[in-house]
Amino acid sequence: MPAKKAPAAKTESVVKKKPAAKKKTTVKKKETKKAPAAEKKSTAEKKPVAKKKAVSKKSPANAMGFKPGVPKEKPKGRIYEGPLNVNAKPKKADTIFFGVGGVPHSAKPQGHPEAVRRLHELGLGVYEMEFVHGVRIRPETCELVKAAQAETGVHVTAHGPYYVNLYSLEEEKVEASRKRVLDTARALAACGGDGACFHAGFYQKRDPAEVHAFMTKQIGELVDILEKEGCPVRLDPETTGKGSQFGSLAELCEMGDALQGKNMSITIDFAHIHARTAGAMNTYDEFAGQLELMKNKLGKEALSSMHIHLSGIAYTEKGEAHHLELDDSDMNYEDLFRALIDFGASGRVVCESPALEYDALIMQKAYRRLAGTK
Repeated sequence: MPAKKAPAAKTESVVKKKPAAKKKTTVKKKETKKAPAAEKKSTAEKKPVAKKKAVSKKSPANAMGFKPGVPKEKPKGRIYEGPLNVNAKPKKADTIFFGVGGVPHSAKPQGHPEAVRRLHELGLGVYEMEFVHGVRIRPETCELVKAAQAETGVHVTAHGPYYVNLYSLEEEKVEASRKRVLDTARALAACGGDGACFHAGFYQKRDPAEVHAFMTKQIGELVDILEKEGCPVRLDPETTGKGSQFGSLAELCEMGDALQGKNMSITIDFAHIHARTAGAMNTYDEFAGQLELMKNKLGKEALSSMHIHLSGIAYTEKGEAHHLELDDSDMNYEDLFRALIDFGASGRVVCESPALEYDALIMQKAYRRLAGTK
């Protein structure tokens, strides 16, 4: 993917993101209980609705992945509204672009076109549309996203629905899963984007080799269908965070090798790999080994158009528990960036931290410092 010149950074503030412990813990949603009929007011002016006190949801007792001293709690009810530390324009054009999965907290209103423009204002370069609960986007919205993408140069990708299992035990679920993957790619094409990622499915106590062969056949067929339709979007099945899910890095690289020449690659989620291995795969040498495997199985070009997911992550011995902010986690993202730089990698990094653009800016700053372009 050709490198694009990073947009000029706009200074909003240089105040660092608030530490997690100091953030408000009020819930964003209003109280859902209805007031008794006798207490309802007929006047236009209403009293402010009381907000619940946020109740922190505990992580599993055996959860790992937190920095020492960080409470083992799942981020819930936090409000991200503090000043953003926008990075200065780099000395030379970025080869790796950073962005977020989902609409940024600071986008107003909260919509896909506004997300693209807000990320551009912040000097970020990637927006991943989250279709995780279904591919629901109107044609007119697709046109607005496409226009915003063309205007800003922000790379647009998409994450398919969670309800995908291409080797379900129920045939109707397989067909529904195929449709969800295809619909994700079609919607992304209408938005002017590329790179449709999805979780392919589960083993369901079957032989991994059997599941791998079936998944490879299914994804190959989906790529062929999109090609016949004239859809240019690349399918990027994602590395998964639990051992019960199909999608280790080795499995996806073997699939890519088997489907050489087709319009598919992989989404490599380094946090998922870290969680899937219960805390391993978090050193420079291990990151370098993963990139070497991609290069050997998928070809050198796979490192020139990478689709990466990254965040902090909590995990147990069974794998992923939930995502964390970078500052709360043990994710060794600086050594990851060193490995990417040493391998000459380029592409897109999608931040999936709960803090979204706050942590994406932290990642971007660290990458530019290590690359010598800050």
